[in-house]
Amino acid sequence: MRLSKLAALLLSAALSVPAVAAELVVIVSSRSPVAQLRAEQVADIFLAEVARFPEGGEAVAIDQAINTPLRNEFYSKVAAKSPALMKAYWTKMIFTGRGQPPREMASSAAVRKLVADNPNMIGYIERSALDASVKPVLVVH
Repeated sequence: MRLSKLAALLLSAALSVPAVAAELVVIVSSRSPVAQLRAEQVADIFLAEVARFPEGGEAVAIDQAINTPLRNEFYSKVAAKSPALMKAYWTKMIFTGRGQPPREMASSAAVRKLVADNPNMIGYIERSALDASVKPVLVVH
């Protein structure tokens, strides 16, 4: 009996502690001339509103896999859009011929590798996945 009460107490304590979200960073290749971007600029690139970095170079967005916590957090914080709003947004953009969603990768490591290999690409990963092949241009809070 005591063990089940202790287990229930521990479970309730664990459920009351908020999950700590990974700190997200928007990245470009370490070879890119882009040094820093504002959240609005990043949102415009990922929402296919602009196709160039402020410096003039082509900007190709790379996304995390759909319905992952990282992707949902990114769009919530950078573009103020929920997964449902993002789905509606891309449905409209595709239907009207105004844009295509970014290419998706399965993990932060895959995004980092692709972005590192191409100075025109931009992606987002957990800060813990950073290495010297890429540089952060925005920390997402």
